[in-house]
Amino acid sequence: MHEDEVETDAALVRRLLETQFPQWAGLPIALVVSYGTDHDIYRLGDGLSVRLPRIGWATGQAAKEATWLPRLAAHLPLGIPVQVAAGRPAEGYPLEWSVYEWLPGEDANGTIGDLEQAAVDLAAFVRALRGIDTSAAHPRRPRARGAPWWHGDELWVHGDLLPGNLLVVDGRLAGVIDWGALDVGDPACDLQPAWNMFEGASRARFRAELEVDDASWLRGRGWALYQAVLALPYYWSTNPGMVRQASHALWQVLADDGA
Repeated sequence: MHEDEVETDAALVRRLLETQFPQWAGLPIALVVSYGTDHDIYRLGDGLSVRLPRIGWATGQAAKEATWLPRLAAHLPLGIPVQVAAGRPAEGYPLEWSVYEWLPGEDANGTIGDLEQAAVDLAAFVRALRGIDTSAAHPRRPRARGAPWWHGDELWVHGDLLPGNLLVVDGRLAGVIDWGALDVGDPACDLQPAWNMFEGASRARFRAELEVDDASWLRGRGWALYQAVLALPYYWSTNPGMVRQASHALWQVLADDGA
């Protein structure tokens, strides 16, 4: 999917474990099939996963998660990743890598039983994230063209609430993964699920639960549009799952009259 992408396989994962974390080297290793773009994920036994960046610019994500997710976890109503070990480059693999607790569930593409309930659950997660203290975090301030500027406090945003980063257990949202875009800034950034996952009554419920004003709704549509138009040409010939997701979001944004 990327120029200079680093190839991985289960044999590499086992070699890395044998030299750095031998206590886990004998566990079964299996590639997790997904349309994720930054990392290869391998399930390690029943309770762990190994996460290897596929490209150099993704290497900072594990360090960010190790710093911030333990501080956020107690405040959030859905499960989030727990890092248990940080690996170093070795065995021909040039990047830092990490081991996490396994978070159960399927991604949110067609697996949610009740979209209105999911809208309530995800809105509760977003509200909780926004309410966490932002001391020492770095700001972000991009916005949709023509949308009114955000004049409120900068708040925590996940930044990438796509269905592939939401975990579902028994038809209901259970976890949120892939925190590489975690930052603080305009909270409209986390309105992207309104067009990536919800529509009709569930979209309206998501908006109502978060009490979104018109200007923020416009900026949220801008975020969803921005993500879609970047992803479509970049992944057009390499990642059909991401193309389907971006195409759906683009259609939903263009069809939405903003009401």
